[in-house]
Amino acid sequence: MQSRIVLVSDDSDFFEYIFSKFLLRKNDVVYRLKFAELPEKMYQIKPSVLILNSENAKNQTLELLNISDCIPAIVFAYNEEEYFRIKLYQNGAFAMITPVTSDEEFQAILVSALGFTSIAEQNSRYREMLVKKNLIKPANEVLLDYNSVLEQELEKNNKNLAPSVLVAISPDEKTKFLLRPNQLETVILSNIRRNDLLMNYAVNKYFLLLYDIDIEDAKKIWAKICRQIPEKIYAGFAKTFSKSRQQLVNEALNKLHEAINYEKVYSSMAKADDTSGRKNFKLFRQELNKKIENTVIPVFYHIKQKYEDKLFGVAIEQKSGDGFISLGLRDRYASAFFKITAPGFANINIDITYASSLDNIDSKRISLSSEEFEAGLLEDLLEQFIQEFKKEINYGTT
Repeated sequence: MQSRIVLVSDDSDFFEYIFSKFLLRKNDVVYRLKFAELPEKMYQIKPSVLILNSENAKNQTLELLNISDCIPAIVFAYNEEEYFRIKLYQNGAFAMITPVTSDEEFQAILVSALGFTSIAEQNSRYREMLVKKNLIKPANEVLLDYNSVLEQELEKNNKNLAPSVLVAISPDEKTKFLLRPNQLETVILSNIRRNDLLMNYAVNKYFLLLYDIDIEDAKKIWAKICRQIPEKIYAGFAKTFSKSRQQLVNEALNKLHEAINYEKVYSSMAKADDTSGRKNFKLFRQELNKKIENTVIPVFYHIKQKYEDKLFGVAIEQKSGDGFISLGLRDRYASAFFKITAPGFANINIDITYASSLDNIDSKRISLSSEEFEAGLLEDLLEQFIQEFKKEINYGTT
């Protein structure tokens, strides 16, 4: 890998002086620039290390340090003025040298700076690979493949007996359209520790894994985050210890939807004396048809769009009829169905069936009240339905 060492000085004698101290390798390239040529040429060259001569250029040196990002900068100064030294390090200088610095010490500093750049460039390549594989977002440190991340982290946590908490995070259906792009994740990332992990689950929905913490302290962190977001955001908390990935995800999502639905349930209880008219089959069917049109069909469409290019060899089928709507997955060897029905006027049923043969059929039913049946919960159940299909029918990886 080529190392690009950029010398910056308005005194040409400095170039000859500092060049005599180098022990250059075959892949080291040295550039000589004046302060006036920066920062334009710096962006063209993409330096591995900057060496700045601050004599008669203290302000220019400090300004350049401010815009040099993560490029290690070694500053050559002609005095030991304490104030200037402090300002250099405050502005991000990698090291400071003077005329009394020995050649050996200078070479050691330079090798260290080049090593720092090498690690940073290597990390940048790894990051590009992760972005290309759709494992993290380009703009920030939000992980996209929550399944594999949780699988690995739970295995480590359970071995170390480390307490941690998984938080499922979501706005309600009205609020999520009021949030600016990346607003929620930006606030969360600025309030958690480096080792905590934020994972994307769906649009404006996240899992947050907090380490070495209990639920009470996790709630305190969440309260701090909520104070910085003007919209209403909900969270469900679950301890990670001794749970499988799917158990943990289910528990966190259930707690999340309990939080979202609490206000609806509370409101319904307050208006209990006004519910008799709603317990009417015709009104219930009208409400259900509205939910299918405004909730189910858009969510089904979103899920189909998301997974059509990811489930290779699997047909995604949507069907509807009198009193039902379903989403099916089918490949050469297996099938799965997610069917929504409302046979009466009290509950909405979701029947989930997996079949790999006539002798191997697994099914379960989830019954929800009309108040509980909302887009966020439906989307979560569909995500789990697809993940279980991939896992139980041995399709791909989870």
